[in-house]
Amino acid sequence: MQPVHAAGARAVGDMDPFVFNAATAPSMQTLQIDPQWAARALPGQRLCAGIDTVALASLRESLAAFGPRFVQRLFTAQEQAVAAESVDGGVERLAARFAAKEAAIKAFGLSEVGVDWRQIEVFRLPSGKPELRLHGRALAHAQALGVRSMTVSLSHDGEQACALVVAVADEAASPECV
Repeated sequence: MQPVHAAGARAVGDMDPFVFNAATAPSMQTLQIDPQWAARALPGQRLCAGIDTVALASLRESLAAFGPRFVQRLFTAQEQAVAAESVDGGVERLAARFAAKEAAIKAFGLSEVGVDWRQIEVFRLPSGKPELRLHGRALAHAQALGVRSMTVSLSHDGEQACALVVAVADEAASPECV
């Protein structure tokens, strides 16, 4: 089966970055970054990516069950302050930030490292743009992976929040990334 290239994707040379390949997952459709494209577009580097979604209802349940202790355990003071500015009590903002933390765990393989949730922070720049900041073990692990740069995108709609984390890392230090 021939891969189908995603419409509108930015090509490098004669290659598209995203490839839909039903042969890799016959029971479900997948969209993946073509490793050959990544090698040509980012010589000597690798992409690390993670994505996550959070149901706002689940977050509301946790907030009701565990109260302020839950928020203090998972979110930095700055993240809590940003959420407190919201008219809805910050549920959407906290959910998007939690999704970003989960996405970072996936992008950098942090699940086995043993990081504190607050070591992964979504910082709001003066422009309003979110910036992913790592601290402690999370930062040390990302440095060991050779991460040179990273970005985070947050979104929420209705009862869902989501986040995407993408990083560029040195190829030699991060063979498990794309």
